[in-house]
Amino acid sequence: MDVTTALPSHTTEEVRALLEPLGSSLLHELGHGLGGPYHVLFPRRFDANAASFRAAFTAAGVDGRVYYAKKANKASVFVERAAGAGLGVDVASHGELREALAAGVRGTDLVITGPAKDDHLLRVSVLHGALIAVDALDELDRVLALARELGRTAQVVLRLLPPGQPHSRFGLDETETATALGRCRTEHVDMAGFSFHLSGYDIQERADLAARAVRLCAHARTLGLRADRVSVGGGFAVDYVGADDWRRFHESTRPEHFHRRKTFPGYYPYHSPVAGADALAALLASTPADETSSLADLVRRAGVTLLVEPGRALLDQAGCSVFRVQGVKERDGYDILTVDGSSLSLSEQWFESEFLPDPVVVPADRADLADAGPYPACVGAATCLESDLLTWRKIPFPVRPATGDLLVYLNTAGYQMDSNESPFHELPLPPKVVVEPPAHDSPSVRPHWRLDRHP
Repeated sequence: MDVTTALPSHTTEEVRALLEPLGSSLLHELGHGLGGPYHVLFPRRFDANAASFRAAFTAAGVDGRVYYAKKANKASVFVERAAGAGLGVDVASHGELREALAAGVRGTDLVITGPAKDDHLLRVSVLHGALIAVDALDELDRVLALARELGRTAQVVLRLLPPGQPHSRFGLDETETATALGRCRTEHVDMAGFSFHLSGYDIQERADLAARAVRLCAHARTLGLRADRVSVGGGFAVDYVGADDWRRFHESTRPEHFHRRKTFPGYYPYHSPVAGADALAALLASTPADETSSLADLVRRAGVTLLVEPGRALLDQAGCSVFRVQGVKERDGYDILTVDGSSLSLSEQWFESEFLPDPVVVPADRADLADAGPYPACVGAATCLESDLLTWRKIPFPVRPATGDLLVYLNTAGYQMDSNESPFHELPLPPKVVVEPPAHDSPSVRPHWRLDRHP
């Protein structure tokens, strides 16, 4: 049978250790003890990613600040690590703000994003001195009214509407920005600068808009405003799979490689030659339009602090998702696997797409293993919905999955594992297990684990 090309995920030493016999026994024990699917978190990978972003700022000689975009994962452990490392945290709801404060993040280390923030969130943000990204003029008026009522000074940045994305529902256009600057000339607000968020991963577009924001800072200062910060948001790509595998996938994939010939309008760019902190370094080295020097030079000369708010990129390789095969059905030359969970724990379907990197089979203790694959199989969920598939693509598994085996989807911490979670059919939400290396570096000692503290 003609099958799609394999798309193996990049891995780390921590992940490989879990997939080897000693670690895989732990995966099976956790599945048995927890009674269903679960997610594994690797906080040290988060630490390493954060350090890389900070190093990119240092190498470029730029005063920069890293904020973790909490919406990318609900786990407590990542916010706790952010607090311990002195990172900022980007939150967009009162619940996220409360969780960040409870984890030890100071209010002044929070940036409050999202549209049309409710008054309760704004009130707490003003009281804690958090940086509020103002998205609209009416929101600015509410912030100013709350600051006057509380006798406080609100810390704000003005979110810009990207010129290249004029139909976005977020941000202030040029006329609104000018009006907002006038309204910020009051004792109840400290206008710290500007922010923006861009869809996609175009580094040049991001550099151009960052330069515009820096020039707007200079203009705002002529009005007596502080304006010494620019947030470029997130949008730092993650490299999931190798370049050759990604190229072969696009060259060879056809509708018949998917269950029921399913097609998708597009996919996340699972291979990116410039990703994570390297993308930040490339951004700082870029020369914006209408400038003669790099963005780093422009920021330094302007005395501006550059803020970044990565989510997925800080969570690169910081987690995986584990499902148990509950049944195998052969159909038209390929298998349909049913696992003990749902596609809501792989949230790429939220974007009418598919999480493409191949899951890894971790066999149960069985004697019928064979390696004469590939064995194509799609992966369905344990629900009554025809459309509820974790993977529509017929994965070319090197061993044939069987009931009791585990499927491990790698690198799912960023936006995949809980953005869309739901207890449909009264199925419990998959718990999160924090895994860290043992104190003694020995191949005979298994990693330590605990449940994440998020309720």
